[in-house]
Amino acid sequence: MSLSEQIISDLTASMKAQDAQRTSTLRMVKAAMMNRKIEKGSELDEDELQKLLRSLVKQRRDSIEQYEKAGRPELVQKEQAEIAVIETYLPQAASAAEIEAAVTAAIAETGATTIKDMGKVMKATQAALAGKNADGKVVADTVKAKLT
Repeated sequence: MSLSEQIISDLTASMKAQDAQRTSTLRMVKAAMMNRKIEKGSELDEDELQKLLRSLVKQRRDSIEQYEKAGRPELVQKEQAEIAVIETYLPQAASAAEIEAAVTAAIAETGATTIKDMGKVMKATQAALAGKNADGKVVADTVKAKLT
């Protein structure tokens, strides 16, 4: 069963179970999938679908940051619950140790010495972590720490 079929199947199951939070989140994911499919003009493959899901998680994390600044804990909880549902469809996230090892290897590979080389290191690190759900912000922070 493909990832999109799994999401639609789980949406149906959550509707039958009357799980309002999960149903709402999966409907939002399905709508995003349909919008991306229309933009592209054809079906989404698994890589594109995972990229879409990572984008949705990133949007939720950005919203959490804004809600925390605004003092809206109920909206923070809602966004965190949505992230938990979406992440069940993504591969296991890369650990901090894996990210650090990939950054160290990328620095050695590119010969980077200053923060000006951050772009090269980020590109090499992201390539090394391809397929692992690595948060770009964590990767960037690790690269900055190693290059300064």
